[in-house]
Amino acid sequence: MKVGHSLKRATKQRKGRSWLAAVCLAMLLMLSACSSSENEASNSGNRDAADRGDTTSEAAENKEISSGSDDHAPISEEPVKEKEGGKRSYQNPDKDVQAGQLTAGEWDDLAAWERFGNLLNTGEGDISKRAWQFWNFHRLEVVVTANGKAVSDAGVELLAGKQSIWKARTNTEGRAYVYAGLFERDTANLGQYTVKVQSAQESKTTQHLEIPQQGSIKVDLGTGAKLSDQVDIMFVVDTTGSMEDELNYLEAELKDVVNRVSDEHANQLGIRISANFYRDKHDDYIVKPYPFTTDINKVTDQFSKQEAEGGGDFPEAVDQALRNALHEHKWSKEARARMLFLVLDAPPHDDKQIIDEMKQLTEDAAEQGIRIIPVASSGVSVETEYLMRFMAMATGGTYLFLTDDSGIGSGHLEPAVGEYEVKLLNDLLVEVINRYVQE
Repeated sequence: MKVGHSLKRATKQRKGRSWLAAVCLAMLLMLSACSSSENEASNSGNRDAADRGDTTSEAAENKEISSGSDDHAPISEEPVKEKEGGKRSYQNPDKDVQAGQLTAGEWDDLAAWERFGNLLNTGEGDISKRAWQFWNFHRLEVVVTANGKAVSDAGVELLAGKQSIWKARTNTEGRAYVYAGLFERDTANLGQYTVKVQSAQESKTTQHLEIPQQGSIKVDLGTGAKLSDQVDIMFVVDTTGSMEDELNYLEAELKDVVNRVSDEHANQLGIRISANFYRDKHDDYIVKPYPFTTDINKVTDQFSKQEAEGGGDFPEAVDQALRNALHEHKWSKEARARMLFLVLDAPPHDDKQIIDEMKQLTEDAAEQGIRIIPVASSGVSVETEYLMRFMAMATGGTYLFLTDDSGIGSGHLEPAVGEYEVKLLNDLLVEVINRYVQE
């Protein structure tokens, strides 16, 4: 199936799950798969009734998820993915590998903030907050202007007294988002804050603010820095064995995106692109990075050489890939936009040290003005979806996810979002990039 025009998909109301029910359901599905290949095909994609909720009615009654009293909920392993890390066969091996076949959707939690808050109050939202220890989403939107015009890439810092709480940089609309207590479970000390905004030689500090009551503020500077023409785009791609069903198609899509964006903005913007690939410990490599370059042919050649191998267990070395991406590459000090597309189908390992690092890396990305934009592939679990959305939201990014409409790859998790459009992935990626670079 090739999608020439956008499709609209309605929100799917989801129920919670108990682990016992999930285990029983998995056993029933396995028995059913043995007797009917049609049942296996129909159940391979989206959240099922016990795992993600009844998709036939938005009025369906939610089941309560048992979260217990633990601060750190365990991260469930994806029930379909093979654990040995070997290659999986393609669902449609005879399909020509070319750009314009994978389908995807987008959901921006920053633009649907009230709905996001309601989602966090569900059972699965609570479990995911506990699992990744993102506790409080007390957000303040800061809009920075100079003489009425948006100021891009301005530094925005949230302060509690003299203590720095969160740092971010504005986008081309002059918007930045700062957070109070994102990684703090106890919010008893939340109180008054100030915001410091700086662009070029101009600096301004607000009067005392209360978060989250404030919601949004506007800060007008006398003058702002000139809008930069520099754009940094990085792709960080999981190349473990579980990605085999889609990796060749993803390579074709990403090469198409790189060429289209470069051609479209060649005479207006200075675009640098970096391709990075990662697997997991004990594989032949953990991270295979390439520096930023303006040589588009070099980038497409780097994509062409990748193969899906290794892995072994469900989680992968996402933390090490992000650490390398954020701290071992020379991102532009001044830029119109910095985008990091994280293409993956599995979460990081859930060791406490790794979870702490994922939180720190999220904070680092926000401070550098690097928008993390996940691209969730087939096999993504519930908790992985939430982590990716947390990181996108915290860094001013958006959440992208592949869908089943292309008929390529294994089943894709139906996201916990509202109505969205199904588009060709390459078109959607170009659209997102253009949105972040436009004045």
